[in-house]
This record gives sequence, structure tokens and C-alpha cells, in this order.
Amino acid sequence: MTVKWQVTEKDPKRLKEFLKEKGVSRRIIGRTKFHGGTFLVNEQEERVRKELEIGDVVELNLPIEEPNPDLIATDEPLDILFEDDHYLIINKPVGLISVPSPAHRGDTVASRVKGYYLHQNYRHKVVHVVTRLDRYTSGVMLIAKNTLAHSMMGNLLNHQELEKHYEALVHGHLEQEEGLIDAPIARSPDSIIERIVAPHGKPSITQYKMMQRLENDISHVRLSLHTGRTHQIRVHMSHFGHPLVGDDLYGGSKELLDRQALHCAHYGFDHPFTGERVEIEAPLPMDMQELVDEKVE
Repeated sequence: MTVKWQVTEKDPKRLKEFLKEKGVSRRIIGRTKFHGGTFLVNEQEERVRKELEIGDVVELNLPIEEPNPDLIATDEPLDILFEDDHYLIINKPVGLISVPSPAHRGDTVASRVKGYYLHQNYRHKVVHVVTRLDRYTSGVMLIAKNTLAHSMMGNLLNHQELEKHYEALVHGHLEQEEGLIDAPIARSPDSIIERIVAPHGKPSITQYKMMQRLENDISHVRLSLHTGRTHQIRVHMSHFGHPLVGDDLYGGSKELLDRQALHCAHYGFDHPFTGERVEIEAPLPMDMQELVDEKVE
């Protein structure tokens, strides 16, 4: 993949510093230098110590990323919401694991993406999963197409510049239409999976807004994360007295749904390479939508 920039009067004047200013990490610079990539200035290959002038065109050609031999490739379909030279954004179905684990090396999001890359014969074939979802959570997932795109999106995540909105069905009717849940989250001492609200936990903030009050004493809620803790929405809504429908790990009932009713519905971000605003929506899965459609008061 090739990325181009033009040098302005505000940019650092040495190539190495210029690249770092553009978000290219020292690791990526080193990998490009020693693994077959190139740095070009005005279409001429240069070293990173090259002094730049205003108006120069800088090109970064990343080395080819060969596929991971330990990751199987599958031909199962992907529901693609967005794709360009840098990112692939999909709508993950309920029940599909994001990445392989020692207990599950079969069909995953990562294996489907690898199969898709091989079928498309993309130059870079390493699967960079930027954001993950629990197995039984559906919705938007973002995959970077190369190590630089992964790094650039990681910077957005670190600075909370990637907007993510979830939708959930929770038990009970919320008294307040909207608000913040600010409660630290820690691992449960009795489980390697379960999380709890605890004074010694990591700071965790979830914003919520009521969308609809539904029959069977459930509510349709939209949520945004100000932090990214494991099971954060599930833990916070349970702590708040409104566990997710179907989430028996955190106090929900499976009577209406046999999995946690949680869906990642929206991503919004300024594209790290083009600067254009990207807004992605994923519709509710059928099982949640049926409850919303059929249970409205």
C-alpha cells in the first residue's frame, strides 16, 4: 500500500520526523526500512535522514504483509458495511467469535476476513482486527488492512476519537431518560470471565439514553462508552438495576431472548488518511428487532 503526503511550511523538514508527525510509528518506519518497503520523495527513493522542502511529495510504500499461517481461512460470507484501501468494516452476526482462541480455531471473523483477502488477492493479507465484540453481541466491527492503518486507528481509539454507539434491551423501565454511569470495573475474584463494580477497579463511564419503553417491562436503550472495559455495558446496566435481556451472567432473564440483547449500532470517525467523516450504521439483528416491533406499548 502507498500513502502520499505533501510537505507544507508547518511540517518537520527531515523525512523521519515528518513521518512520525503523520502518525507513522518508529516500529513501522523500521519495518519498512528493513523488510522491503520504500520511502520516496518526489518519486525518488530516499533515506529517512533526507531533508525535505516545502512542496515535496512524500510516499510511503509498506512492505508486503504475508498471511498468518496459523490462522485458517474460511469461505463463509461477510456482511460488509464499508471498505476502502485502508479499512474493512463489517456487521458481525450473533454467535460468531471475533478471533480464534485455544478453545476455538474454526470459523471466526478473522478467518472469514482472511478468506476474503485471499479471494480478492489483496497485496496485504494479515488480518488486523481493531475492535472486537463478544460472541453473542452483534454489530459493527472494524478491521485494518495493513499495519499502518491499524496504528492510525489505534491512535483514534486512544484519544477517544472513534465514536461507538450500542443499542440494548434491558429489564425494567428507566426512571431517567438519560444519564451517566460512572463506576469502576474489576475482575471478579471468583471468575476469569465475570467482571464486577469495585472501588479498586479501573475507571469506567457509560452514557445511556432511553429510546423506547416496551412491554414485558423492558426498555430499548442507546449507549456510548467513554472507556472500553471488558463487559462494560453489561456490568454497568446490571449495577444500575437494569441488566440486559438474556444476560444471565449479570442477572438478566433468558425468557425473551437466549443471549445478551446487545448490538453495536454505529461508528463515527474522521478517516485518518483522507480526513473525511465516516458514519457507519448496522441495523438491529432480527431477534432484537422482533422484540422492539412486537412489544411496544
